[in-house]
Parts: sequence; C-alpha cells; structure tokens
Amino acid sequence: MSNWQLPEGIDELTGDQAITFEQSRRDLLDLYQSWGYEVVVPPMIEFSETLVLNSKSIDEKTFKFLDSISGKMLGVHSDITPQIARIDSKRSKSERVDRYCYINAILQTKADDFYASRSPIQAGAELYGFNGIEADIEVITLMIQSLALLGLKGVTLSFGNTSIFNALCDSANLNIKDATKLRDIFRRKSIPDLNSFLKNNQIQESDKFKALISLDGSEHVLDKAALVFKDIPLALIAIGDLRKLYAFFKDRNINLMFDLGEVKAYEYHDGVVFAAYHDSFSKALAQGGRYSGLTKSFGSARDATGFSFDLKFLVQQQLKTVNKQKTLVAPNSNDSKLTLLINELRSNGHNIKVDLTGLADVDFENKNNEWQLKE
Repeated sequence: MSNWQLPEGIDELTGDQAITFEQSRRDLLDLYQSWGYEVVVPPMIEFSETLVLNSKSIDEKTFKFLDSISGKMLGVHSDITPQIARIDSKRSKSERVDRYCYINAILQTKADDFYASRSPIQAGAELYGFNGIEADIEVITLMIQSLALLGLKGVTLSFGNTSIFNALCDSANLNIKDATKLRDIFRRKSIPDLNSFLKNNQIQESDKFKALISLDGSEHVLDKAALVFKDIPLALIAIGDLRKLYAFFKDRNINLMFDLGEVKAYEYHDGVVFAAYHDSFSKALAQGGRYSGLTKSFGSARDATGFSFDLKFLVQQQLKTVNKQKTLVAPNSNDSKLTLLINELRSNGHNIKVDLTGLADVDFENKNNEWQLKE
C-alpha cells in the first residue's frame, strides 16, 4: 500500500475545491449570523456517553477509545447535534430562545444513506427554546437559503412528523422492543417486513401501521391521514403542524411532498422532520427536524429544531465556482521599497508569493529605483 493512500471513506479537499469550501464556509457562517445564530465550535472528542446519549444509531457510528488520563471512554463526534444540546444546557436560560450554527468535520465508523463518506464536514443550525411551528419554518427557510447559496435551487422539500408514528406506538401499547423493531422497518420502508412482523406478533392498530408506511405524496395525504388517525389526538395535532408548513411554503416556488411514515435515522427526532432533495441527486442533500428530548439527558428540557448537511459533499459536486484570483510573483529581495509595495498590495486584497528560487517570471520591476507592477 502506498504511503499516500487514505482509509476507505476518508477523503480530503485540495486545490480549487479547498478554496471553494473555505469561501462557502465563510458565506454560510455570514448567512447564519445575519439571522442571529451564534457560531460554536464543539470539541472533536468528548466522553462517549455525552456524544451517544440514548441513540443506538449514533453509538454504532461513533469511534470510541479509552482515555489514559481519566480512565473513561472517549468518543470522536459523529454528529454535532448532541453536542449542541450539551452546550445549550450549560449556557441557556429556560425562557430564552437561543440559536447556534456550526461547520465542523465529523468522523463516522461507517457511511450511511445521508453522508457519502465517513469523514463529512457537517454544517448546520439549531434553534432552542421555542416550541411553535414558527421555529421550524425559520430553520427550514434557512436550510433552503443555505442550499441556494451553494448553487442548489429548485429543491423539493419533504415533510414528515415522527409524532404520528410515536402516537400510534403509544396507542398500540407497544413495548420498547417492538417499537424499535417497527422503527427500523419504517426507516427502511419495507412493506414485506412490516406485513411479516404484524402477522407474527399480536400488535394492536395493525391496520393503522399498514396505512402509515404508505402515506406519502402530495398534500392530499394529510386528509387521508386525518381519517386514518381520527381517534388518536396526538397524531391529529402532528398532522395539523404539517398543514401549517404546507400553508407557509406552498406559494414560494418550492416543490412540496409529504412522507408521514418517515421516522429518520436518529432516534432523537420527536416531531416535525424535513429533508431537501434535488433532481440531480438520489439522496437527501439536507435534513433536520424536532428533537426536544435531547437536552433532558443534561438535566434540562428545551424545545429544539435544526438542520444539517454535508458541506464537503456539496463542494465536491462543483455546484458553485469561486473566482480564483491570480497570484502575483515577487522577486526575492530585501529591498524595503519592494517589501512596502508587497504589503500594501496584500492589504488591498492581492495574492503575492515570493520567488525563493529566482527561476520564475516575476510580476514586479524596478524603474528608476521605484518598484511597480509590470504592465
């Protein structure tokens, strides 16, 4: 194996892609800050229990190792969202609305159907302390603007609400084992597995589970869902939230669809969930949703919603080009006048490198003991 080879699923950005990434990172953070979101930079490593919390899927994706100093297990962050929950629990006041944004490299033991590699660069924004649908509308709008800034327009938004699935599980009095099994079946959208599971187990409300897994399409599925779940009040409330999202986004030149059986890959989502798709790609490009239960693990109970996406993947698709400025070449000289000119040009935004070898064609010339750029 060559020394320059990287592990499977680990990649890097160089050249024009690295320049595009850095410009995109700056533009995104400027966008988020213009909306009042505070930039945070969570640590790469934490105690594993604070990274994993109660999520089996995050646990499976987290690299862990023993800390020789504390004797405790540490983990490399595979998802930023649990870290934001810890940060908010430490800094916030219960009655205050707080907003956070971040762009951080993460590491996962395996790629999944959202992240294309094991080393994504996760960008996102999170809003804490408000349980109204207005918070979800804000982060969804910000997600759309993020993708547009990266050159992605004409996206399709998919809306769901995991509260429907959760309410149905409660109505059916499912134990944790059966609910977890059904969640995995719904995540995979496997109707044969659902039929087999319901056939081999005495599950109440089995007809509603069969209906839910196929409730997707246009806004008309909301009317169908209201009939199916008319006797489950919490499900009807969840459907009402989806109607509010439709009312807000329907006239904004965005394609809308609904997937009421969506449960998301991470167990911490517990309400409205959403994802952005584009005809040029086979998978979601950005996703997010409600996760109001996460902060309970840190001794508080804060409503929260947010989104994230893999900035590295989108940069690699070359959706956005950054005008690369020419780099001027200066001769290797200790002349103070040349140094003064170079510093002045650099302060005005020019890129200048010094020809240390003396072999390159330079862009400066000395006329009458004064340095200037060549014409």
